[in-house]
Amino acid sequence: MIEGSSTVQFKIVLLGESAVGKSSLVWRFCQDQFSETIESTVGATFIHRVLDLGEYSIKLQIWDTAGQERYHSLTPMYYRGAKGVIITYDVTNLDSYERAKDWVKEIRTQGSPNAKIAIVANKIDLEDHKVDQMEAMKYAESNDLLYFETSAKTGEGVKDVFFGLSKALPVEWGEVKKKRGIEFSDSEDEFGVNVKNSKKVNKKKEGGGCC
Repeated sequence: MIEGSSTVQFKIVLLGESAVGKSSLVWRFCQDQFSETIESTVGATFIHRVLDLGEYSIKLQIWDTAGQERYHSLTPMYYRGAKGVIITYDVTNLDSYERAKDWVKEIRTQGSPNAKIAIVANKIDLEDHKVDQMEAMKYAESNDLLYFETSAKTGEGVKDVFFGLSKALPVEWGEVKKKRGIEFSDSEDEFGVNVKNSKKVNKKKEGGGCC
């Protein structure tokens, strides 16, 4: 049982090919903003967000990984210890969907035992979908995956991904942390770390809370 003065911390990681919109999903979720010119992730970045799930709060350590092939060998050290995994594909790119299936296999064999996996069909605002929705939903169901459809551009479905995955994580899997004053409020700063360059960036929120 989680006391009211505590929060539960989980590490979650985003995986997927380059340009499927992983960083845009995180940016939309945490800043409620979207940019057509967002730069590709180099190495990996992480950001903290706190969600109020009613009976308790959950602190997510969100790792956004690079999708380029040259960084693939580094990815295992980022998903190591992750209790939640968000695997994203672009609905207009069939190859990115097939690659998402490969990520599922990799997490099942090399990731944390029993990690909860969500597969996310992103860019649903675009036309000319190449991935059949029903096939993707059946794949998710048959492989015990959470399934979400999103548009980082419009914001549709983005919060559902992070809240849905968070609610699916058993509390006992998390690390209980004591709150200190208002440290875990939605108005706290967000800290991103570019692991590749070991450069720390303080990204202050603009406007209201995102959760």
